Amino acid sequence: MKPRMHPENWYSVRRLDDDVTYICEPHIQEFYRCNIWHVRGRDRDMLIDSGMGVVSLREWVPLVTERDLIAVASHTHFDHIGCHHEFECRAVHSAEADLLANPTRENTLAEPYVSDDIFDALPPEPYCSKCYSVKRAPATRLLEGGDIIDLGDRQFEVIHTPGHSPGGIALYEKATEILFSGDLLYDGPLIEDAYHSNASDYYASMESLLRLKVRLVHGGHYPSFSGERYRELITDWLKAKQKTK
Repeated sequence: MKPRMHPENWYSVRRLDDDVTYICEPHIQEFYRCNIWHVRGRDRDMLIDSGMGVVSLREWVPLVTERDLIAVASHTHFDHIGCHHEFECRAVHSAEADLLANPTRENTLAEPYVSDDIFDALPPEPYCSKCYSVKRAPATRLLEGGDIIDLGDRQFEVIHTPGHSPGGIALYEKATEILFSGDLLYDGPLIEDAYHSNASDYYASMESLLRLKVRLVHGGHYPSFSGERYRELITDWLKAKQKTK
């Protein structure tokens, strides 16, 4: 039987450059482990995704309660929105607003992915994988492509990136050339066959991302990577798809 972790040991927090902090749940296996990003702004902060929700983010990561904060969902799969209900300001693309407001095990992909097998150590009691579900967290702001999330001294453009899911988004800060790419692109095996994935949308979204001038990418999973690696990953992916057409 796998051990259970104490809640104070559930999250790992690491400060990066550009006033970005990386938060993760290290006891979830890497493929299923969402990257949670905290971005510091002058007037407010931004949280991009919120993990599985098996341990309170607000209670055990004090950073997210220090200032006014908007919690943005890159998309609405279970591993990315589990703690969104803990935040007063919640943003999601309009195409997935219903999923954030009315999550089920099926529409968030908790079924069939969530089982004890995805953990190296289990969350504290009373967590139960068969009982797990995401709590509803209706959006207070609906996002569309081209919208700006303004933190005062920092502006992030919402880029609609359907393909992995219909309301997937990336967030781009032109001034620093940082991209938060969600689950459309990261340096690991991509999920292109979820129940609401779309191959033609995926291709178009990859093409649109390639036009951005990017220095650093923080993805939805796996380690961050350089703009050079970003261009390599997208170019190789597009070439592979072209060969199968």
